Amino acid sequence: MAIHGRSPKDDGGDSGSGAPNGRLGEALRQLRRQNGWTLADMSERTGLAISTLSKVENDQMSLTYDKLTNLSEGLGVDITYFFSAQPMEPPPAMAVMARRSINRTGDGEHILTRHYEHWYPSADLSHKRMVPIIAEPKARTLEEFGELLRHPGEEFAMVMEGRIALHTEFYAPVILEKGHSVYFDSTMGHAYLAADDGPCRLLSVCSGTESELKRLVSSDTPPPKPRSSSPRKKP
Repeated sequence: MAIHGRSPKDDGGDSGSGAPNGRLGEALRQLRRQNGWTLADMSERTGLAISTLSKVENDQMSLTYDKLTNLSEGLGVDITYFFSAQPMEPPPAMAVMARRSINRTGDGEHILTRHYEHWYPSADLSHKRMVPIIAEPKARTLEEFGELLRHPGEEFAMVMEGRIALHTEFYAPVILEKGHSVYFDSTMGHAYLAADDGPCRLLSVCSGTESELKRLVSSDTPPPKPRSSSPRKKP
């Protein structure tokens, strides 16, 4: 999808004798172990360097507010998680969360970008572990699309309507018909192009956090235009 990545930096905050941010190190280590992440996984999600995250976990570095914001958004938790007075125990293994979200036709948050028209179903659920997106590609050629896009995580996509041309950084282009699907590493540059005269639409499911995906997508958002609130349908 229309997501640009960002490179980790080693300037995540202030090191030295300054006091750490509350129980940040303990909370970060707990969250990483709870989700089975490595420091590299968290670096990819947050844009902070592995060395920075290691120092934070070991209470050797404090973070500035903007870096704390990157951390909370990238890891899908509220920023207050890192400052709770009492340690927050992870849920027991196989805990039943009982979350459910039903989507009717036209439901979801609508975002228009240069490359795609997006609908985000299940907008009533926060902190989702996967992000479903209905997308309609706008470009029909790579020249029109521009630079291939990339974002952390992995992606599954299935064509719902029309034909989609998938271009990726390391593979030859492929045409996907209605009902065809693909699973790929979305850190690899990629682009979906419309390959049919009529409407072309696909369902994409991305790993990662919805807040991070939307934040990165916003830089590709043009001025809004009047339109129907639901995806187009064939006559």
